[in-house]
This record gives sequence, structure tokens and C-alpha cells, in this order.
Amino acid sequence: MPELPEVETVKRTLQKLITGKTVEEVKVSLPRILQEPPDPQLFGEMLKGRKVTGVERRGKFLRIFFDPWVLVSHLRMEGRYSLESAETPVAKHTHVIFRFTDGTELRYRDVRQFGTMHLWPKGEELNLPPLRKLGPEPLSEAFTLAGFAAGLAKRKTNIKALLLNQEFLCGLGNIYVDEALFTAGIHPERRVQSLDSDEVKRLYKSIRSTLVKAVEAGGSSVRSYVDGNGEMGMFQLQIQVYGRKGEPCLHCGHPIERRVVAGRGTHFCPECQQ
Repeated sequence: MPELPEVETVKRTLQKLITGKTVEEVKVSLPRILQEPPDPQLFGEMLKGRKVTGVERRGKFLRIFFDPWVLVSHLRMEGRYSLESAETPVAKHTHVIFRFTDGTELRYRDVRQFGTMHLWPKGEELNLPPLRKLGPEPLSEAFTLAGFAAGLAKRKTNIKALLLNQEFLCGLGNIYVDEALFTAGIHPERRVQSLDSDEVKRLYKSIRSTLVKAVEAGGSSVRSYVDGNGEMGMFQLQIQVYGRKGEPCLHCGHPIERRVVAGRGTHFCPECQQ
């Protein structure tokens, strides 16, 4: 599932590709992707004639602004957007097509069909599902060390489970939690209340630095992720533990281990993360 760096990269790509374009019509071939409104005809009528005024991100969600509406889109496992000419053959598993007046089309393709779209009035989307319960953005000024420490002090779970909780901190998923914990030297099964102030500070810094590096690299194309231009991310070339079970740790040489933590396959070095 695309995490913050991948969605941020898609956002930046779409911002350049579609801002200023005007919707001529919308075609929906898989209505269950539409959560609000669930009616494809109404969905299309609400967007017809609307101009794209910008693209933003909140956690793992895209926000595409068609004033006065905001499309809140979650890519889930395999969702991807691409801008194509109307004459280009439509690829299989393309479920929503936004045709613009200039003859181009923004196409949403989703092999697994898990993606979702909500269309809300601009300015209200942050207080409505699915965005209303999201925690702070880890790369924003609102995410402070003091706030992070205070939030940790109230929890009694393991650190991996907490960092995956989107209501605690949004945008992080399996890849970047594993990488941040490794950089901070913290075992994924450590109980939150066992972390001392130095470990909390290291973890705070490693979350931010890991995400910054991943955004700069265009995200991670570990499986099928590509951006709005169809290009792969390159952060997978910098990954230190995720997906490296049995391979030597890049720091100490001990084999990387994998176990299930918080219901997710988790990679760590038992020497560097005791």
C-alpha cells in the first residue's frame, strides 16, 4: 500500500499534470469505488464543468480540488492515476475516467479494486470521513518532539503497532515504520512506555529523516507503485531492513529477521535493535 512518500510523489506529479484542466465528463465503470456520493451519475454531474485548482495530500490520501468540491482518494493496494490522451486505448482495470475539455483524460486504474473516492465540499473534508480522525503529519510543523513524547506517554502498546496507527501519526506504513525503527535502534516489539527520552528523541528524528529521504527518492517501488508519470520510486535502493530477511545487516552483519508484529510482517536486526 502506498505510504506518505509515494502519495506525496503522486500528488506532486498530478499537481503539474492536471491543475487548470476542466472536466468535460466522468465515466465510472466500478461504482463501489465511489463512497460519497455512491451514485456515478450524481458524481459525474457534480464534477462536470469544474476546473482542477490544485492537488494536496493528507496522510495516505490524495485531495484533488474541483472547486467547490474536493475529491478525497485513497489508492489502497494497487490504485494509480495516469494522464492519457483520449485516443489512447483504455487499460484493463481502469475504473474511473475524468475526461477534460482539452482532450486528455485522468484515468484511475485499480487491479485489486480496493481504492475509495469521497467527494466533499471544499473546506469540510478534513472534518468528515475518512480524514477526520487522522493524526498529525510527520513532516509538518505540528509534529513536534514534545507532542510526540506526550502522545507516547499515554499509550501501552508496542511501538510498531502505535506507529502504524493512523490516528496517532498519519502516513506511516509497514516499510517506513520498519526503516525508522532500525535507524533509531529500537526493536519493533518494545513497549512504548519502556522508551527513555533519548530513544524517543532518536525515533522522532529517524521518522522525519526516513520520510524526507524517501520523498526525495520518489518513494519505494517495492511492488507495483509508480507515480503519475508511470515512473518508479528509487528509495528501495536505500532500504536497510524491510524485505531483507536472512540478508546481512548493513551495520553489523547479523542476518535480518522477520516476524509478525501488530499483524504485519516486520523486519529488524536483533543485534542493532535489542
